[in-house]
Amino acid sequence: MTLTLYTAATPNGYKVSVALEEMALAYDVVRVDLTKGEQKRADFLAINPNGRVPALVDDGFPIMESGAILIHLAEKTGLLMPADPQGRNRVLQWLMFQMSGVGPMMGQANVFYRYFPEKIPAAIARYQSEGRRLFAVLDGQLGRSEYLAGDYSIADIANWCWVRTAKWSGIETDGLPNLARWSAAIAARPAVQRGIAVPEAVTLKDKLDEEEAQSFVRRARGLLELGRREA
Repeated sequence: MTLTLYTAATPNGYKVSVALEEMALAYDVVRVDLTKGEQKRADFLAINPNGRVPALVDDGFPIMESGAILIHLAEKTGLLMPADPQGRNRVLQWLMFQMSGVGPMMGQANVFYRYFPEKIPAAIARYQSEGRRLFAVLDGQLGRSEYLAGDYSIADIANWCWVRTAKWSGIETDGLPNLARWSAAIAARPAVQRGIAVPEAVTLKDKLDEEEAQSFVRRARGLLELGRREA
């Protein structure tokens, strides 16, 4: 089995590298430089027509969308997702929760709180408050079970890779003890630590120094501008 991961240092990218490490699968890594628009090159679009990371090629078969990649790997290996229909569905429910809610809301919080040139308080409040609401839903579920769908699964990986960036999105996590317990437990896993260093480790900070902050914001605004030109 030859696996090639096309990725960048993003929450969605980390979802796949963490899963690959947890499954102890050998894989090659191709770093996609988003700031140079490499995700829009013809060779990459042949793998992922949507021009986003991550993408995975499994023995010549290209797969786009991080959730689809996680499901493919879980079904291929028989790991991190139960085989019985109800257990599988529970995992998929919480994976879809991340894909449809946590990721999009946090992504928009990042845009308006960190990157958008004009500060729009109503937009910032909207996405941060919805992110916090979704965190409270996770916290409630984690009060009923150790992990989101019973045993540790791809649903935990997907949600954790976004939740760990909460402070960058300006979303408060105080008062969510179950979420804190779960987040710390996953962060301590050796495979997770390896996975979030692919393609490179990024230090999460509440506050960057001025030079770091300006550099990061310039790169992010460049990606926003690239998206506008394509629209």
